[in-house]
Amino acid sequence: MLKVGVVGVGHLGKHHARVFSQIGNCTLLGVYDKIYDRAIEIANLYNVRAYKNYEDMLIEADAVDIAATTTYHFELAKPALLKGCHVFLEKPITSTLEQAEELVKIAKEKNLKIQVGHIERFNPVIMQVANDIEVPMFIESHRLAPFTPRGSDVPVVLDLMIHDIDLIMSFIPCAINEIRASGVGILTPSIDIANARIEFENGAIANVTASRVSMKRERKIRFFQKDSYISVDFQNKKVDYFKKSANLYAILPQILSGDTNFTPQDMVEIREFSSPENGKDALTLELESFVNAIIQDTRPVVDGYDGTRALKVALEIMDIISKSTSTK
Repeated sequence: MLKVGVVGVGHLGKHHARVFSQIGNCTLLGVYDKIYDRAIEIANLYNVRAYKNYEDMLIEADAVDIAATTTYHFELAKPALLKGCHVFLEKPITSTLEQAEELVKIAKEKNLKIQVGHIERFNPVIMQVANDIEVPMFIESHRLAPFTPRGSDVPVVLDLMIHDIDLIMSFIPCAINEIRASGVGILTPSIDIANARIEFENGAIANVTASRVSMKRERKIRFFQKDSYISVDFQNKKVDYFKKSANLYAILPQILSGDTNFTPQDMVEIREFSSPENGKDALTLELESFVNAIIQDTRPVVDGYDGTRALKVALEIMDIISKSTSTK
């Protein structure tokens, strides 16, 4: 049975511990947190050990789930890999590109798995239409949230936008030609709202907006491709799918003649999806995927290379914004 330890049991980590305690093909070994009382509190919920010393956990664990603050990712993940533990890292993979590349290198040398917590890949609504998203040529995403102190240790690009960066790049697996970006800090010294326009080599364009100073919550992404339009609402767990009807050409002469005796459904096939009420949530699917990748020795859905690629784009966006604001 795969033994997994959870590192950092704050806002996110407590949920990771809960899920690992329920997954059938692994066991929750214990939890570690720099605030030992917090570790004890969560450990008592699942009758597991609260580790006071991180190194003790690494000796006994097969894998660790690191849900600590981003700034601690590298210093927690590196010794875990060196001890022979597979690693799940919440997004972003690390604070710097150099750190991410070093972790990926160690994992490759030791034949270990790294999975990065880009959870939207496992969102049930996106999974329902993933096969229908074939060659998107324009993508628009909005990820908006009211301000909270949690996550404000990093710019909004690394906190929120990186989710959509990873998702977009998973559907457009080609190089980037150009990035344009703008952003500003409002409530923190960092970037609180940002917009990026990403142009890919195949001509596809993504317009990505993220804000943590919004009056409302919104998590939407829209895909425009030949013959179809797909709108995904993560917040309300629904998808609207519009596709050119197979009957369109049959009624085209009728349309051109001015005859209005047809319905929108004659021109466009409209489908709606929603997340299954009794289905597994994204976090459960994500962590199950990590466990299965280890047991079956397969590539994680979002591996260290994917995490590094998303981080590289996010850092480039931040650099562009920084250079833009410094010249004003």
